[in-house]
Amino acid sequence: MARPRQFDEERALDAAMRAFWANGYEATSTQDLCEATGLGRSSIYNTFISKHDLFERALGRYVDMMTATQLELLQDERLGPLERIRALFALVVDGEMKERRDGRSIGCLAVNATVELARRDTRAAALLERDLARRLDALRTVIATGRSAGEITSRRDPLTLARYLNSVIAGLRVAGQGGAGRADLEGIIDTAMDTLIS
Repeated sequence: MARPRQFDEERALDAAMRAFWANGYEATSTQDLCEATGLGRSSIYNTFISKHDLFERALGRYVDMMTATQLELLQDERLGPLERIRALFALVVDGEMKERRDGRSIGCLAVNATVELARRDTRAAALLERDLARRLDALRTVIATGRSAGEITSRRDPLTLARYLNSVIAGLRVAGQGGAGRADLEGIIDTAMDTLIS
C-alpha cells in the first residue's frame, strides 16, 4: 500500500512558483525550492521528478491563473471595449506595485521565462506560445468589438493591435522590474490607449 503524501502538493507548487517567479529558473536552486516549499529534496524529487518538471508545472499554474483573470476581464460585457483594455492595464500595474522588492517589481513569470528559456527550452516555449495565443485572441476579439462599436478608431488590423498591446504589457512588466513607479507605468498606458483612437 502506497504511503499517503504528508504535504499539500498544491501549496508546495504555489511556493515553488513564487521562487521561480522571483529568481528565475537557473538562479533557483534545489535548496531554494526546499526552503520555499518546506520539503526535503527526496519529497520534491519523488513528487515532481525533477527541477524542470516542477518548473513546468509552476509555469503552467502561473499562466493558467493569470490568463484566466485577464480573459475574464476582457470578456466582461458589462464594460465597453476600451474600458476592458484600460482595466487590463490597471490590473497589470496593480500587480507590479504589489509584487515589489527594494523598489522594483518581480515582473511576470511568463515574460521572465520567455526571456530566459524560450530559445532553448522547447517544452516551456510551447506552453508560453499556447498561452500567448489565448491572450492575443482575447485582445483581438475585444479590439474588433470596439471597432464595430465605433470606440476604437485605429485603422490597424485588430491582431496587429493585439500584438502591440501585449508587447506594451510585457514592457510594463520589464519597466516595473527596472524600478518604474506607478505614474511612469500609467503614462505608458495612456500612450498605448491613444493608439487605439488615433
